[in-house]
Amino acid sequence: MLRRSHPGSKESIVNTNSLTASLFSQLQGTGVQQVSQQLGLDQNQATQAVSAALPLLMGALGSNASQPQGAQSLLNALQKDHLGGGSGGGGFDLGGILGAVLGGGGGGAATNGAGILGHVFGGQTDQAAQVLGNKTGLDSGRAGQLLAILAPIVMSFLAQRFAQQGNANELGQALGAEAPPAAAGGIGGLLNAFDQDGDGQFRISDVMGILSKR
Repeated sequence: MLRRSHPGSKESIVNTNSLTASLFSQLQGTGVQQVSQQLGLDQNQATQAVSAALPLLMGALGSNASQPQGAQSLLNALQKDHLGGGSGGGGFDLGGILGAVLGGGGGGAATNGAGILGHVFGGQTDQAAQVLGNKTGLDSGRAGQLLAILAPIVMSFLAQRFAQQGNANELGQALGAEAPPAAAGGIGGLLNAFDQDGDGQFRISDVMGILSKR
């Protein structure tokens, strides 16, 4: 079972003033409700699961973007496949991208959650889903489904923020800032649990470190 948040503690679910917090705030309400229905969760379970999965995805993207040419490669992908996520190209169309993902795609690479996860996690998507499941109480199957639903949304969100400007350094710095301080609670504590080697960043090696201790 997932641990329920206390009333009034919503602000502590994700770090404020971050990409993760901004996207999470937009998903709350109708977005989380649609996810909960798709996965067979109640609203609180879905909220907690989404609040854990988003920083996991952002952290993995930040790790990728920190590698040589990583930010530029990510920017190229955003520009090529994900700029259509805005209504008329003018903004982030959460309803449109979520509807396309839950409706079975039809948008090619932009809504191919499994394909995006393969790039983000370097072919270790199943391990990442297992770790997320361990941290949220979801079985690994539904944890994987959740990541596949959220991955196209994250990419579309980032595309609307960064792809049009075309600044890879800005993208890399923004994603790098998603790591929480070591003493943070809530999602900060969750990511610290993912951070098995204590370097302050979530990496695939951290996923493997958690699994090796099972």
